[in-house]
Amino acid sequence: MTAALFNFVLRLVSLSWLTGPIFDKELRVSSRRRRNYVLRFAYLALLTMLLVLFWVIAVPSGQSRLYQSSRMAEAGQIIIACIVWFQFVATQILAGIMLSTSISDEIYHKTLGLLMTTPISSFQVVVGKLLSKLLQLLLLMAISLPLLAIVRVFGGVPWGYIVSGLCITLTMVLFVGSLSLFFSIFSRKAYVVIILTVLTLGMLFALIPLFTVMIFVNSDIVSENEFFTGLSYLNPYFCLALATEAMMSPRAGGWIAGLYWPWQCAVMLGGSGLLLFLSVLMVRRVALRQATGQLGASSSKRRPRRQDGAGITVEQAFEHPPRRVRGSAILWKELKSPLFGRRKLAFVISIAVGLILLFLTYAFFADTGDLDEDGLHIMYGVIFMSLGTLFAIILPATCITSEKESRAWPLLLATTLGDWQILGAKFAGILRRSLPIWCLLFGHIILFTFAKIIHPIAIIHTALLVGWLMVFLSGSGLYFSTCFKRTTTAVIANFALAAVVWGIAPLLMALMAEIDLLDFDFLESYLDTNPFVHIVVIIEATAGRGSLSNYHWIDYGNKGVYDTTAWMTACAFGYVFLGLLFAWRAKCRLRRNIF
Repeated sequence: MTAALFNFVLRLVSLSWLTGPIFDKELRVSSRRRRNYVLRFAYLALLTMLLVLFWVIAVPSGQSRLYQSSRMAEAGQIIIACIVWFQFVATQILAGIMLSTSISDEIYHKTLGLLMTTPISSFQVVVGKLLSKLLQLLLLMAISLPLLAIVRVFGGVPWGYIVSGLCITLTMVLFVGSLSLFFSIFSRKAYVVIILTVLTLGMLFALIPLFTVMIFVNSDIVSENEFFTGLSYLNPYFCLALATEAMMSPRAGGWIAGLYWPWQCAVMLGGSGLLLFLSVLMVRRVALRQATGQLGASSSKRRPRRQDGAGITVEQAFEHPPRRVRGSAILWKELKSPLFGRRKLAFVISIAVGLILLFLTYAFFADTGDLDEDGLHIMYGVIFMSLGTLFAIILPATCITSEKESRAWPLLLATTLGDWQILGAKFAGILRRSLPIWCLLFGHIILFTFAKIIHPIAIIHTALLVGWLMVFLSGSGLYFSTCFKRTTTAVIANFALAAVVWGIAPLLMALMAEIDLLDFDFLESYLDTNPFVHIVVIIEATAGRGSLSNYHWIDYGNKGVYDTTAWMTACAFGYVFLGLLFAWRAKCRLRRNIF
């Protein structure tokens, strides 16, 4: 009896009843994957570079020691805020990507039904999958803890901000991971899960607060104080911003976050618990259907012996020769493949709802008289550009890895199709799938061009910008998709490339310029090649009752239409060359590491 009691206490303390053997299996697999160690190194390297940059900016080296000592407290505040916000954003991105195939892999490989024949419960499957991935993110967050403790010695940073930042980050990462895991039950495509996760987060923490302002605050139903108080309970981004404001400027009123962040964390934990509860129910349902061989039976029962107009049944139709596909079969397959699987109705409804919400925002800003402001159109342009860039990063990185994971890649390479035919068809499929999201950007510009608010030249410049962006990111995504076997790794690599080219490289150049190792003019010239700088410059010059003003570049200066077109064409040639170079490397690696 003593041994039984000891085993019970040991099992209770070890939490094996909560995670089950799934957690242990995932940890053993993760510890043998090279990509996790590469991820930790990249995370620490990027964090270190950001800290050095902000240190050089906050404490100039050419000043006296007395001046540097007086800046220590402010430098500590800036560095602590940098660490907290960096891990807040980075861990959410990684959580959404790492859990995008957590359940779909088990469903697609038909191992989920086998788990129902073991003592492992659906609760242990869900929690084990979630915690095994979140543990890797906790290790990344643990890397920054010594830095947080050391920098706090400079003064000016209360422990309350560090604790609140860590708690808000942990609860938000748990929510994002639970959301990505929930969507992975319904789709086996990683890019669909990632996109749905991003759109859901944007809906919850951006669109809903915006419509709340439009409906309630603007009509004086709710006061601004009540709105911001409620937002601090529900929105982790706003809550962390208030906490940062309280730490940087205690007299600015940001102290309110110190009272509300525990409630905000409780709300996120409640949302995560609800998502996990729904995930457990859905996993159990799918696993039981798969274990009893009924997973694909429902779709066949809905279409029994359907007849066409000639009175021919489906069984009789199979007796006739199948329809021949003209041209490239892989191109036909890529062009016919739907973006969000077979759920066309849900896709159409989502698009309709999104367009209705978009036009409601137009109506709101038209009522306030802000549609003539170029800043408003810059905001729309940056948002639509971010969504399009998200699709352009994710879609190419999943083209070949999805074939490898489904074990269809060796069969495709065994056909008579050439390497360039396969890559060309994949690129055509990327363009087709990303077309709906780019229609938002072009639709916005075309709509307000007809309204004589944006000059028509913006359409040509935006088309040139989107063209080279798609070629560059598609080429790099196809290359990473040939290098790796897992979709998650390829997507992270393409994200990392975009972050390095348009985020990390400018920061590194700024650091070198601060210590006089690089000229600031070179940094400004490099920033003029950034696609987001391009869209801001384009809309700023063309918005405002259709008038056309000079294009204000960072280093290129104020230029006219012809000079701007020449500069954008030169940038396009450079990025297209890099994209084609990546595509050529993808062609060279196409038949390597097939299995």
